[in-house]
This record gives sequence, structure tokens and C-alpha cells, in this order.
Amino acid sequence: MLLKSCCIYGTGAFSIVLLVVGIAVVLSAVFPHLLQSSAKKEVVLKNGTDAFEAWENPPADIYMQFYFFNLTNPSEVLEGDRPVVVQIGPYTYREYRPMEQVDFKDNGTKVSAVNTKTYIFQRNMSRGPESDLIRTVNIPAVTVMEMFKDDPFLANVISAYMRGSGEGLFTTRTVGQLLWGYQDGLLTALKKYEHDLDNIFGLFYKSNASNDGEYVFFTGQQNYKDFARVDTWNSKSSLSWWTSEECNMINGTNGASFHPVITKNEMLYMFSSDLCRSLYAAYEQDVMVKGIPSYRFVLPAKVFANLTVNPDNAGFCVPAGNCLGSGLLNVSVCKQGGKSTAKRGAPIVMSSPHFYQADEKYVQDVFGMLPNKEEHETAIDVHPLTGVLLQAAKRLQINVYVEKIPHFSQTGNVKTVVFPVVYLNESAIIDDASAKKLQALGVKQKVVENIPFILIGLGIILGGVFMFLMCRQKIPESTTAEQEPLLSS
Repeated sequence: MLLKSCCIYGTGAFSIVLLVVGIAVVLSAVFPHLLQSSAKKEVVLKNGTDAFEAWENPPADIYMQFYFFNLTNPSEVLEGDRPVVVQIGPYTYREYRPMEQVDFKDNGTKVSAVNTKTYIFQRNMSRGPESDLIRTVNIPAVTVMEMFKDDPFLANVISAYMRGSGEGLFTTRTVGQLLWGYQDGLLTALKKYEHDLDNIFGLFYKSNASNDGEYVFFTGQQNYKDFARVDTWNSKSSLSWWTSEECNMINGTNGASFHPVITKNEMLYMFSSDLCRSLYAAYEQDVMVKGIPSYRFVLPAKVFANLTVNPDNAGFCVPAGNCLGSGLLNVSVCKQGGKSTAKRGAPIVMSSPHFYQADEKYVQDVFGMLPNKEEHETAIDVHPLTGVLLQAAKRLQINVYVEKIPHFSQTGNVKTVVFPVVYLNESAIIDDASAKKLQALGVKQKVVENIPFILIGLGIILGGVFMFLMCRQKIPESTTAEQEPLLSS
């Protein structure tokens, strides 16, 4: 009897202990903290780690798609009508982007590297061959006209040459020429007087099998939030193109990696040399990528908003006070370093595809613009525990600022317009092997995080057993006399 009572009370005590421990562990979040602490230590740019291998040679399939805007009414545009364009694409390239010339510095706290990108055309994933013809703005001609518009004599000379050679505001070129380069007649003529001038023009000329300069990254060894964060780019810790210190800051990673333990209320910062500035993305929603729970981050509208909407963007107005509307970024100031005329103040304006999130004016100025969130938004899906990039779509549009220029009859009576040339969709999704590793980690994470709830459940069950046994113990046994019937026959 004594042994039975000890077992009953032992069960009760044990159930209370399980309940207390389980509740305490839940409230203190011990197990999630252990997982996070482990991730902070393991996700470091260091030889031998999974994080370093994925950073050095990304296993994900990366594709670059180009969608061109073919102009259908060039004569009418020169008479003052709005452009009518038809989207043609995609023209798809497989992108390889390994980190090369990797060199660890400062006792492993930093690492330098160049990010070489190579593009290989994928005919089976494209609308047509690279020989497809596109009619669009003649960017070299527009650039030259902008450069000499304040010099009437030279402007008239160049205009006369353009008329004689058949150069106009618009040109028809192949996809391959527009992307990777072609010898331009006007630039060739100017090269006779400026010998170091490059007479080849292409939107991505010299960008294939090349890099955008040396980066120095933090490895995350000292602080997990510094993982893959850019310290310097081309030996500079800040930019010099913009008109405010804040806008010239180099913030975040290069967009290919992020620190572990990401929360929903933080911003993910990235530096983009294509846009000549830093950006940030905000949490939007939970999504699943190949069965892996992830956080989706997107670029808020205020990233490219006009200074009237976002005063922090005043520094992106160049020259100071010369501001475009919301949704646009004038990058001509940061394209002035090269020998190519197209790199010396080309009136290039960046935006989201189809002027998504831009002022409605730009959408209405060009017939054929159909912005929508699903196809034209830049989005990043990250694994919140490890910071691994699961899926991403970087979407940008290259536009040219076109206006009527005095002394150049080639511009006719064209209305001032931000003319869309091409938009790109650089996308990546995690490979199956890496996905399986994260799926296994997810199972482990769920098991570990549910241990306290298992303890609480066991405590409740044992508590129920204890109550049942206590109730049975208190029911008195009936005597023999009580079991006899009250009336005998």
C-alpha cells in the first residue's frame, strides 16, 4: 500500500516538474536561442564552411533575362506623338558568378575578392536568336547630342555629319549588338579627334566574363550581422557621385548573401554597382520555397521615391535640386568614368520594369507600359535562420532621357520622355542539394523547438493519470453486509 501511494505521489510530482520545466523553457526560448547561436557561429566566411563554399561558387542556377521594347512609330514620335512600344523577349542567359582572387585579411575578419560574371546565351529559353532586330533609341547619338548641345558650332557640325551619314534619334540593331556591343559610326568619327575614345557601344559592353572591381567583405567572424557585408568597393568605403553623405554610403552585402538569424522587423541592405547606390528591402510575407519556410523581402516604394515623398533621397538629385519623379534614378553621373562616350554622361535613367511604383506620368507617356507587382517587383526570399538566399528576382529597367535638343534636327519635335529600352530579370533559386540540407535542418529545428511542448504535454498526461489514481484511492471499498440485499425472499 505504501509503495502504491509513493508511485501515485511520485507521478504527481513528476508531472508538476515537467509542466514547470516545459513552461520555463517556452518562456525563456532556450532551444531557439541555441539554434540561433549555432547558426551565428557556423555561418562565417571561412575555408571549409558551407557558407564560404556557397559564397565563393554559388550552386544555384542563375539566369539573366532581357526584355526589349521595340518602337513601332518612330516617325510619329519625331512629330510629337507618344512612343508606342512592344515588349519583345525574353532573351535568356545562364549566369555564372564565382568569387575569384579570394584573399583573407586582418586575421580572417575580412576577405577580398572580385565577382566575375559570365553570360551564356540559352536559345531554348529565349524568344528568338541574338540576331533578332530591335528598333530603339540611338543611345550613342543621344549622348553625343547631350554632350555638345551647349556648343552651337560643334552641335551644328555634328548634326550635319549625322544627316550625311543617316544617323538619327532611333536605330535598329540586333539583340547581341545592343547588349554586348557594336562599332558605332558616330563614335568612330569622333574617335579621329579624341583618340582614346572607345567607338564600341553596348549596354553591357565589357560586362561579360568581367567584374565590377574588387570588394572587401567582412567575414562575420566578429559579428554575425557583418556576414558578407561590403567594407570597401574598389578601395573606397563610400561613393562620391551623389550630393549627400547618406546617399553616398555603401551599405549591406552585394545582394547574394545575408547574415543569419533574420527577423521580420529589420531591413536587408544591399549595395548595387549597377545602380551606383545602396538599397534596402523590407519584410512582406512568409513564403515557401521548395518546401522550406522563408521570409520574402521586397524593395519599398520609398527606395526610389521623389524627395517630396522621401526627403532622404534628396542626395540622388543630380545636379543638386534637379530631381526626377518617383520611381526613377538618374545614373548618368556615375557612368562618366570610362573612355566610351556612352560612359561619359549618357542620359541613362533606371527604374523598375514598366515604371512599376513610379509616377503614373511615366507610364502614360509611353504606350505599352503595363506595370504589375508579380512580374516587375524585385523580391528576395531568405531562410530566416541561416540567411541563405532561397529565391530572388532582381528586376531593373534601363531608360534613356529623350528631349528636343537645339541645333540637332535629328530630335525633330519629340516630346520630353523617359524612353524604355530594355528591362532585365536576374533570377536565382536554390539548388536541390542545398534545399535538401535546409529541409533536414528544418525538421531538426521543429523537433528541437517542440521539445518544451512535448514536456508540457507529458506533464499534462501524467497529471491526468495522477488525478485518476487519487480519485480511485479515495473511493472506500464496500463491506460484505453492504453487498447483501435489503429484503430477503
